[in-house]
Amino acid sequence: QVQLVESGGGLVQPGGSLRLSCAASGRIFSISDMGWYRQAPGKGRELVATISSGGTTNYAGSVEGRFTISRDNAKNTVYLQMNSLKPEDTAVYYCNGKGYGGSPYSPFDSWGRGTPVTVSS
Repeated sequence: QVQLVESGGGLVQPGGSLRLSCAASGRIFSISDMGWYRQAPGKGRELVATISSGGTTNYAGSVEGRFTISRDNAKNTVYLQMNSLKPEDTAVYYCNGKGYGGSPYSPFDSWGRGTPVTVSS
């Protein structure tokens, strides 16, 4: 079983920055895609950014140019650098990872429990 644990959320003023981290642990054979999603109060979960094992990235239009996703494959960790934060970025941010755990025949698609981000003055 593969577990994902997020950290780095908190309260920040508009225009500020935060860096989220998500570490995967457990029996991991390989991790392909990792990503960040968010869910604002009263809304559904939406994609923020994803990154492949080779480093190909994809961003939601609302965060492109302000957020940067990166990963450290040796540490099984994905990061989200968030700059120029806006009140509408307020949400719980969830980490997702897809790959194979323990063997090439044991696929996983795991989610973390989320870390809250509040952008407010």
